[in-house]
Formats: sequence, structure tokens, C-alpha cells
Amino acid sequence: MGLKILHTADWHLDSPFAGFTGKQREQLKQEQKKIPGKIADLCRREQCDLVLLAGDIFDGPATRETVELVKRSLKACGVPVLVAPGNHDCCAPGSPWVEEGWPENVTVFTGPLTSVVIGSLDCRVYGAGFSSMDCPSLLEGFRAERTTRYTIAVLHGDPTQSQSPYNPITASQVKYSGLDYLALGHVHKAGAFRAGSVICAWPGCPMGRGWDETGEKGVCLVKLEDQPEIQPVSLECPQFRELTVDIQGNAQEALEGVLPAGGSRDFFRVTLTGCGTVDLSQLEKTLGAWPNLELVDHTEPPLDVWGSAGEDTLEGIYFQMLRQAKELNPEQAQRIQLAAEISRRLLEGREVTL
Repeated sequence: MGLKILHTADWHLDSPFAGFTGKQREQLKQEQKKIPGKIADLCRREQCDLVLLAGDIFDGPATRETVELVKRSLKACGVPVLVAPGNHDCCAPGSPWVEEGWPENVTVFTGPLTSVVIGSLDCRVYGAGFSSMDCPSLLEGFRAERTTRYTIAVLHGDPTQSQSPYNPITASQVKYSGLDYLALGHVHKAGAFRAGSVICAWPGCPMGRGWDETGEKGVCLVKLEDQPEIQPVSLECPQFRELTVDIQGNAQEALEGVLPAGGSRDFFRVTLTGCGTVDLSQLEKTLGAWPNLELVDHTEPPLDVWGSAGEDTLEGIYFQMLRQAKELNPEQAQRIQLAAEISRRLLEGREVTL
């Protein structure tokens, strides 16, 4: 039948969301608090056998409300949940992973690398917890014991930098680990690689927290059997999206053409380019269906292509010749117009993109 795993990490609950308005901070905090419940719902809906939490579930000191929410949600998963605390929620004095009593189905790895066997799943799971903000390599010299059908590890660690202070993970360590699957957290953009017969993956964060975490986010559903599969799954949290729009003379129409029809709770940062006059404050009021819209004006003043045509200068004669050529050659009018626009932009010191 195989083993079905829900792998998630980097919830960063109780993040401060600095840099946003009070209303936006409240929205983001409320959306973030839905993550534990969504995890439990997904686990039950997909009939997962196991849940792996690869660290940074809390962003730092957690509120009582948040701790109780996580407890209830992990219990509601109804299957074994294994947690490997990371650098933001390390197992230091006062950590909820150390101080709290967790539901019976939850195992928290609070010390050095060790393992538990889940007999009903014929599975051994290794894990460890950060004891401080940094952590040396936990897989250096590691070789898993192979006495069960499935052998897995859940760790908070960095597979992208060999000199990382956050448990650096190398392809060589993964290859010789003897694992079937290595579940990581820490890197907020999802990724995976295979080293030998071992699959190493990290789901990224389930919800972006700012403009350095744009795009779709989510968790991983992992099926371990003859042909392992990793399926990214969105939790349908608000996204941060960055767009660039050429206003083409009408900024409102250009924006409405790229923003989701009917409005959105997502966060948009749209850079306006092209030639034209833009009133940012008026635009933002008009586009009220997108309350989290931020506009960046990179437009240029309207281009007066033919303004000097006919003047008694070399420039005036040149543009007059182009204008006459355009009138006399309708089939070439578009090309001549483009040549005139490029010439004008060059003369005014503006950027030309071909």
C-alpha cells in the first residue's frame, strides 16, 4: 500500500509582520492562525499515515493561544506527528516544545539525533532538535539503521549552503545516509533532489510573509512506495505577487487587465511602466477591490514624437522626413512610427528596449 506522509515546515506562527499597515498585519496574523487547522483537515482528507513538522513552527516566543491551537490541531490529525524544532523555535529554556505537554500522537525530537519506530507503519523516523539558533551538521557520519520497511528522517537544515550555521546538509551526506526520505525545513522556497536512492525535500513555508516570499506556497504530500512521489499542495493562503505593467496610456485599464477579476485578498506590488501620467493615490482608491495593492510608478512623461518636426534644425528636418514617409507609405507606417519613437527616446536620453 505504501506510506503517505504530510510534510510541512516553517509556519512561523506569531510573526510580527512588520512593515505592513495595522489592518494588513491583522489580516496576515489571522490567515496564519488558520494553518494548523488546515494541516489537520488536509491530513484527514488525504488519509495520511504520518505528519512530519520540520521546524520553525513558531517564529519565536509563542502566545498561549497559539500553543493551544497547535496542540489541538496536531491531536486532530489522528496519526503520528513527529516534530524537529528549528532555529526560530529551538529547544531552549521556555520553548513550548520543551515546557509543554503534547498530545500522545506527537513526538518532539528535543535533543541529538535519535529515532522512534512506529510499528503499525513498519517505519523508523529519525529526528533532532536545534538547542540554539545555530546547529552543526547533524548528518555528518550518520548511517541509518535498516530494520523496518521505511526509514525516514525529519530535520531542520540547510541543503543550499555547505557552510551554513543552520545544520548544513550535503548531497554526499544524503546519499550515504541509508534513508528512504529526508524531510527538511528552513528554506522557504520549496525544493528537492535525489542523491543515490535517497530523496531529500523541503516544502517551503505554507504562507509568504513579505515581498521576499512571493508566489504560491504550501506543503508536500509524499507517497513512499516503488516509485516515490512528492506532490506540492497549496493551503490557499494569501500570496504576495509582484507584477510589471505597461500602462499604454491608460493605467486603470492596464491594471484591471492583469489583476484577478472581482478583487482579491492577495498582496500585489505592481510596477507601472510606459509613457503617461499617473495619479497613484486616485488609482488605489479606484481599485478598492484589491485592498492590498501597492503601486510603484516607473512611468515616463508622454513622448512627443513629432514635436520638433518641421523646425529649421537637423532634428526638425529628420522628423519631418519621417512623418512625410509615414504619410506616403501606409504599409510601412508602423515601422516608421517605431523608428521615430526610438529616435525621440534616444535624443531625450530615455531607455530603449527592443
